[in-house]
Amino acid sequence: MYTYVGRMAWLRKWAYLYVPLNLLPCGRVRATGSARATLPRAPGDRIPPKESSICGEKKGFSISDIETVRDGHQSEVLESIADEFQPELCFTIVFHGRRRNLDLIANTPEEAQCWIQGLERLIETVKNMDQKELLDQYPFTRSGRAVCLFRWVWIWDWFKKADKNNDGRMNFKEVQDLLKMMNVDMSEHHAYRLFQTSSLMQIYFCFVAKKLHALSIDGFLIYLLSPEGSIFNVSHTLLYQDMTQPLCRYFISSSHNTYLMEDQLRGQSSVEGYIRALKRGCRCVEVDTWDGPNGEPIVYHGHTFTSKILFRDVVSVINKYAFRASKFPVILSLENHCSVEQQDTMAQHLKSILGEQLVTCTLDGRIPTHLPSPEELCGKILLKGKKIGSLEDCLGEQREGSYIGDISDEEDSGGTEEENSRNEDKRALKACSELTIARYYHKSKERLSQALSDCIIYCKSVQFENFKHSKTFYKLYEMSSFTEYKARKLVREPGNEFVRHNAWQLTRIYPTGLRTDSSNYNPQEMWNVGCQMVALNFQTAGVEMDLNDGLFQQNARCGYVLKPAFMRSVDTNFNPDQPQDTEGYSPVTLSIQVISAQQLPKVENSKEGSIVDPLVRVEIFGVPIDQMKLETKYIENNGFNPLWNEKLLFKIHVPELALVRFVVEDYDKTTRNDFVGQYTLPFKSIKSGYRHIHLLSKDGMKIAPASLFVFIRVIDVASLVQGTEV
Repeated sequence: MYTYVGRMAWLRKWAYLYVPLNLLPCGRVRATGSARATLPRAPGDRIPPKESSICGEKKGFSISDIETVRDGHQSEVLESIADEFQPELCFTIVFHGRRRNLDLIANTPEEAQCWIQGLERLIETVKNMDQKELLDQYPFTRSGRAVCLFRWVWIWDWFKKADKNNDGRMNFKEVQDLLKMMNVDMSEHHAYRLFQTSSLMQIYFCFVAKKLHALSIDGFLIYLLSPEGSIFNVSHTLLYQDMTQPLCRYFISSSHNTYLMEDQLRGQSSVEGYIRALKRGCRCVEVDTWDGPNGEPIVYHGHTFTSKILFRDVVSVINKYAFRASKFPVILSLENHCSVEQQDTMAQHLKSILGEQLVTCTLDGRIPTHLPSPEELCGKILLKGKKIGSLEDCLGEQREGSYIGDISDEEDSGGTEEENSRNEDKRALKACSELTIARYYHKSKERLSQALSDCIIYCKSVQFENFKHSKTFYKLYEMSSFTEYKARKLVREPGNEFVRHNAWQLTRIYPTGLRTDSSNYNPQEMWNVGCQMVALNFQTAGVEMDLNDGLFQQNARCGYVLKPAFMRSVDTNFNPDQPQDTEGYSPVTLSIQVISAQQLPKVENSKEGSIVDPLVRVEIFGVPIDQMKLETKYIENNGFNPLWNEKLLFKIHVPELALVRFVVEDYDKTTRNDFVGQYTLPFKSIKSGYRHIHLLSKDGMKIAPASLFVFIRVIDVASLVQGTEV
């Protein structure tokens, strides 16, 4: 019997698998009780769930939902019961996105390996199948007519549902039901006419194309839906940027309170948060440390009801997953609240587990004249936090054994993020007595361990006073952290001092402590002034994470994106509020003709039989003058193949910083529109011409085969008279 392990209790539940190939090993599996089910043998066959699955999630999953399969005790849940079950019996199914993992226990080691190897083979085969293989493997009906590459799973599943008598054929009544399932409302007369002619026409065109060795309809669709036909420039999926410049010249994918899986007050802390962030290309993760029992430091959100995990386990997971998605350096942002003794333990764990990956000295043993590049730091892990003295002292003579002062790695008081947010409320501080304020600041004053201090090399945290103070007294290897409120205040200051500051020194921004629901702020305004580490709550889907994913999907998703040239000089005159004054200012016009959409999904939790009324909105995120939204009209009762043919025009003043977000919504006259899908990408990664846009869910996962079909033109405004396209 397979037992699904939940967080708080044993949950024996079945989930079904959509299995596209006959690759699973033969055999029988048993559900709870006496129910039995033969392993799936054909496309669309599934093991029906006996009960709803864990925590109200979907009752089943397709092979494409699975990211990997881990064998043994490679999850916190399975580790917690390691004494009861051998590792040979256990395995974990890991899903793409934010969906919870599925922990399972088999009867025998052979049974576990049977499932592990079968699933791994399925995953690998589906990934590696080329276009022709998919067409050959998945027939539209038993007569052998093939469907388009990216739609076989979707169409096969719907046809299986509509084929009530399971004869492999569709009568007209079944076709009518199918149309409603596929999100389209069509008159009976029109539907019947198409039903009578569609098969004959398809056979004719395929026959003619094959005889003339010409491109068939299916072949043309395959091309349109291929990466070459995508709106995203295929060359930008590779590592195409210069990776030899100083760290401060890059935007760095960064996570806030990485250990949290949910909210900031009662959410679960888990090493899975680090695994997911690192596998998404995140290069700066946060570790919030406190004194734990038995001399072992723990990680959790202090003074809350969030669960606790061991610092040692966090470091072990980082060691294992740091360079799975990217070879470039990982930065561990420490918010340190531990005693000196447990800080020493932290240092021991860091050195023993990370070994030579941990940077404990400058690369050449000398005082740096500039920060090292991502290329120079490949495979290295940097620690960010407070340090005793300066790097010059560290490379010189011996220092005293301890440092009294602010050890927490946050700005202002050096306290927790909630404390820093409260500091920004001046009215609250004025209401406090001098004694209360003194006690408040005293809480964050502790001694700093020499051993831990020695691990801080290129990312020493310092308290920010003002830009002039930083330029006069601080070093290039020192950096400051700001709450979103403090950063926003600096962004709004006149001039471009923040842009110049970020051209030579690293800056980290994090959400205010008032965001207890783990919501996020808009990262774009921080990128507009060159802030490198704009930390977000990765566990929370939404527009903000769409922007983050959109920016960092380029450059091989390595987690580093080179800033525009006009943001990399300390003498730059670039000001996001006045981009027209920038040297080399070159605005463009973006023309987007929204032509149509294909196979849009139904809205989650919608009523049975409901059909979407889709509209498309295009949003530009960038410098303030570029912020803009335009949308099409809505199409009634057609999510299958809605047609708009509407043109949307945008003038973009700073294309190097702009992100373009395509959103499809289900129009509602009385309430807020429902989300259907979205896709976000950098403006500089857009390809002109006729393009398909493959939509993503709220969670950032593909919702194949849903797509938009558009025509893109980009015109240099300065050459508009000549009609020159760029």
